[in-house]
Amino acid sequence: MDITAPATGTTATDAAIRIRGLRKVYGGVAAVDGIDLDIARGETFALLGPNGAGKSTTVEILEGYRLRTAGEVSVLGLDPAHGDLDWKARLGIVLQSATESGVYTVREQLTHFGKFFADPRDVDEVIAAVGLEEKAGIRISKLSGGQRRRVDVALGIIGRPELLFLDEPTTGFDPEARREFWKLIRGLKAEGTTILLTTHYLDEAARLGDRAGVILGGRLVDVGKVGELGGADARVPIVRWRDRSGVTREERTEAPAELVASVARELGGEPEGLEVIRPSLEDIYLQLVRAAEAETRDDEEALA
Repeated sequence: MDITAPATGTTATDAAIRIRGLRKVYGGVAAVDGIDLDIARGETFALLGPNGAGKSTTVEILEGYRLRTAGEVSVLGLDPAHGDLDWKARLGIVLQSATESGVYTVREQLTHFGKFFADPRDVDEVIAAVGLEEKAGIRISKLSGGQRRRVDVALGIIGRPELLFLDEPTTGFDPEARREFWKLIRGLKAEGTTILLTTHYLDEAARLGDRAGVILGGRLVDVGKVGELGGADARVPIVRWRDRSGVTREERTEAPAELVASVARELGGEPEGLEVIRPSLEDIYLQLVRAAEAETRDDEEALA
């Protein structure tokens, strides 16, 4: 797979984000090491990777918060290193840490923030969208961590952004709140909002993302549609069972029903502990991480 491939049909004019050869070096160490990527307008793209992989650095460069060492970057048609106020007003940004603006109530904070935009969303509409109707008149300092996270999301969407950056947005959400948040994101997508999402919740990426990219060691090791990430080989089902001696065995096969039938004939009945496992996005992600770590170890041993 060509991991630098843009979204299908994406050109320089309709890409919300266009990256070529992006590098960021700290003290001789490359935190981001040669990323090429296009994200189409209206697309929801999930950027995945462990802590320290280069996700946050990449996103901060795209947001204009951090300068790059090398490469070309275009966000909504402009270089983020030179983005002006009009450009910044087209972005919505939900940072990883929760807001600390505890002096104001939820409604006061959103009303104040909405004044920075030419066509903000209705404040009460936004409060309802993030599920804080009952907390609208409460000071933010009195809210729980998950509720303050919802305030962050509300602040990120009140300006009707063309491009929304979501950095670990559902940290601290309970399961019900996460599902309500997913509904909100689908609504924004239906309005044409481009969304770049970083998350450690692989089910979240699978439910929301049109495509996903896995970043490891500052490099994109795979990019593709969420249902195709890792390639066909990574999605081959695994059949697991216990043999007559109680030893657990497993085998990958594209014909699991035939294998199960064969094992059953051999054992004279349905095998104990039988499982047919179809790899999830999380399974495929972990395969990619382990493969990248093994490659890094091999490179280090070769240089030793």
